[in-house]
Amino acid sequence: MKIGFFSSSTPITKISPKRFIRAKQFLETKGIELVAGKLTGQSDFYRAGSIKERADEINQLIHDNSIDILMATIGGSNTNAILEYLDFDYLQAHPKIIVGYSDITAFLLAVKTKAPACRVLYGPALVASFGEFSPIVDVTWEDFEQVILATSTVTVAAPEEWTDEQVNWENFEHDKQMFQNKWHYTDTPILTGRIIGGNLNTMSGIIGSKYFPEFTKDDLLLIEDAEKDASIIEKNFAMIKNAGVFDQVKGIILGKHALFDDLGTGRRPIDILLEVLGDKKLPIIYDYDSSHTVPMLTTPLGAQVRIDAEKMQISFSEF
Repeated sequence: MKIGFFSSSTPITKISPKRFIRAKQFLETKGIELVAGKLTGQSDFYRAGSIKERADEINQLIHDNSIDILMATIGGSNTNAILEYLDFDYLQAHPKIIVGYSDITAFLLAVKTKAPACRVLYGPALVASFGEFSPIVDVTWEDFEQVILATSTVTVAAPEEWTDEQVNWENFEHDKQMFQNKWHYTDTPILTGRIIGGNLNTMSGIIGSKYFPEFTKDDLLLIEDAEKDASIIEKNFAMIKNAGVFDQVKGIILGKHALFDDLGTGRRPIDILLEVLGDKKLPIIYDYDSSHTVPMLTTPLGAQVRIDAEKMQISFSEF
C-alpha cells in the first residue's frame, strides 16, 4: 500500500521533525510505502507554502497513479483557500482514498461533492495521529486498517479509554492520563443513516459554497471540534442552524471536544447544542471518538451507518 502525504495548511513536518520521523517509522513497520509531498520540510510562516504551492503539492499526488491513499500530515486553518485549484476531475476519473481530519474537513467535503468516486475518511493524519506513542497509536492504526481494508460492512468498537492530555508531542514526557470511555445519547441509543460532516469550525470556511455537501433526510450530521470555548461553540452551532442544516438531517453524531473551555459556565458542548436547537428535536449521540481526542476512530464520510451508543459500536457500509 502506498500513501502520499501532504500539508495543506500547517507546516508540521518542519515544526515537529521528531514526531514526523516517528510517524513515518511507525507506518513503515506496517509495510506502508510513503510518498512525500513536495512541501515536506518546508514552511512559509503559518503555512507550508503559498496557496498555489499547497494546491500543486496535492495535485502532484493526485496525478500519481501509483498512490492508493492521500493522507494529510495535520490540519490547520487554511485548507479552504486551495480548493479552487485542485484537479477534482482527474481525481474523479482516478479515485483514491482521502484521509484526514480537523481543517482537512474542507478538502474531504469538497472531494465528496466534486469527486464522489473517492472513498473519503474522517480519520488519522500522518504526523498528528501516527506520531503518537504506543499504545495509543496502535489502537488508532488497528481501527484505520479495519476500515481501509473493508470490502463490505465493517463494525468497529469504541476505544476502551481516551484522553485529550497535551503531552508527548515531540518527546515522551510521561504516560497520558486515560479516561474510561462512554458514549451518550439524548433520545435513542441507536441511529442509522448516511453519515456526513466533520470539523465544525472548518465548516465555517466552506458553508454556502459549491464545496459544501447537500444534505438529505437520511443523513446523520457528524460534528466535532477541539480547543474552542463555549462562546465559539455556540456561534458555530448557530451557524449550522441558520444555514438550515439541522432542518435537513435526521440526527446528529457529536464527537468528543478535546480541551474544551466552558468559560466557567459548567456547560458541555452537548448542553450548548441543545440550547441552540431549541424546539428543534433531533436525536443525538455524543462523545463519539472520531475527533481530536485519542485514540481516534476512522469514519468513512458518506457511508451508511448503524451506531449503537450503549454497545459503543458503529457499523459502516456502502462506502
